[in-house]
Amino acid sequence: PTHFETISFKVFGNCEMCQERIEKAMKLLGVKSGVWNVDTKIATVTFDIHSIGPDDIHKAIAAVGYDTEQVRADDKVYKKLPGCCQYEREKIKK
Repeated sequence: PTHFETISFKVFGNCEMCQERIEKAMKLLGVKSGVWNVDTKIATVTFDIHSIGPDDIHKAIAAVGYDTEQVRADDKVYKKLPGCCQYEREKIKK
């Protein structure tokens, strides 16, 4: 049986091109829906808890260059984003 859960979390980005990439990254096996709001910077994801976990979703978004509140994207991937998509990054807390 599938058990769906919905979570919301912050994803750093700027524009509709970012939104396209972030939402595409969330299209994972086990994810029912994934939406990122350009204005609030909040991603809302509904997923099957037996197929995938929140960590996997955060990592998939970071893999395409976007920091989430839990996972920081690799600097090399971030630098490949178009200029308008290079959001202001949070300082890494040591």
